[in-house]
Amino acid sequence: MTIRLYDTSARQIRDFTPLRPGCVSIYLCGATVQAAPHIGHIRSGLNFDIMRRWFTYRGYDVTFIRNVTDIDDKIIKKAAEQARPWWSIGYGNERAFDDGYTALGCLPPTYEPRATGHVTEMIEMMRVLIERGHAYEADGSVYFDVRSWPDYLELSKQDLDELRQPAEEGITGKRDPRDFAMWKAAKPGEPDWETPWGRGRPGWHLECSTMAHKYLGSAFDIHGGGLDLIFPHHENEIAQAKAYGDEFARYWVHNAWVTMSGEKMSKSLGNSVLVSEMVKQWRPIVLRYYLGTPHYRSTIEYSEDALREAESAFARIEGFIQRVVEKAGPVEPSAQVPPAFAEAMDDDLGVPQALAVVHTTVRQGNSALAADDKEAAVARLADVRAMLGVLGLDPLDEHWAGEDGDRGEDLHGVVDSLVRMVLDQREAARSRKDWATADAIRDQLNQSGLVIEDSPQGPRWSLGPR
Repeated sequence: MTIRLYDTSARQIRDFTPLRPGCVSIYLCGATVQAAPHIGHIRSGLNFDIMRRWFTYRGYDVTFIRNVTDIDDKIIKKAAEQARPWWSIGYGNERAFDDGYTALGCLPPTYEPRATGHVTEMIEMMRVLIERGHAYEADGSVYFDVRSWPDYLELSKQDLDELRQPAEEGITGKRDPRDFAMWKAAKPGEPDWETPWGRGRPGWHLECSTMAHKYLGSAFDIHGGGLDLIFPHHENEIAQAKAYGDEFARYWVHNAWVTMSGEKMSKSLGNSVLVSEMVKQWRPIVLRYYLGTPHYRSTIEYSEDALREAESAFARIEGFIQRVVEKAGPVEPSAQVPPAFAEAMDDDLGVPQALAVVHTTVRQGNSALAADDKEAAVARLADVRAMLGVLGLDPLDEHWAGEDGDRGEDLHGVVDSLVRMVLDQREAARSRKDWATADAIRDQLNQSGLVIEDSPQGPRWSLGPR
């Protein structure tokens, strides 16, 4: 068994060899909490949740760090616009991210450090880099000298002579316009901390270098994040960490975006779809299916039609599970996933190919049910549950058990009683061979959003796709 991952730094799929046998260390750039999360934000956490689950299934002891950037130019700007403390903006949005991750079934990270809790470590890293000639102080700010590090841009493969760093408002004293800020001098009304070079606040890139070092040491296995972070964020992280003396990450894994009309989903473009609103319209497990089943390196173009397709596909899986449980009672997941599923997941987390194995197994299970082969149906359900468990999509898992809440269960009982009354009328029509009335009742139920299935045990109903 060898897991293979696409390494951005190598521009190819590589066999994964852990730094420590049997252990995997992962650092994921998490939320910058200037606003509530949209589904593009949550996709990254969800993709790496699936990675973590697969490593765990394969027997690895996983340490998973997902940081929170709780001090940032955008947070400070939002605080000024809303006349609120910067920490209030950050904390409220951090809670919204946590709610989003939890709603979509992401496991909590091993540690979730906040940037503001690691200023001491940031000061130490800057001190060492200044001593070694890789950084310098100017007007109370501290900058990294990109020309002092010959391997700068090793991740993004850019040409330094043609590089244009993103503009940083209010930055003065740079020796080279391509140098980037590690520490920003204090401004009136902004949060600041004391340092040997004066009061100020951290730069975004420094935060992750120091937190990765503190929680995972000088070398770790995988650094993850969205494609948009390759430059400047991850490039600058690498320069700081390696100039400091760390080996840093051995594999770089990046997930693609969620787009809308071909544009990356973002708050600034006004095309974002908030998770808090989406979970009111769609079941969270369906959202997880929609966001988690495309390959992590493939762009997801958001549309309601695509969501409805995901809902229909997942309903077919749920329908099979429900039918077997009704016939045979509770079925525990298999101890092992089918070999074809494992082969797909080992190959750069090939979730689409793995999902094809799930649907094939569901079809086999449905055929077994049709043939009244209870033993085969139960075996197929055990395999399906094992595969869905790895993907975080097992509807029988306790996380999803209360998805609709107690009120939803009450409502389901009421609807079931009403539908049963109508189905009894349909059965009466069928018994007297009044096929026109029976078909009319079925069509009316279908138009109401219910799917009616005739089985040897009698008619059954389920909610159809939207």
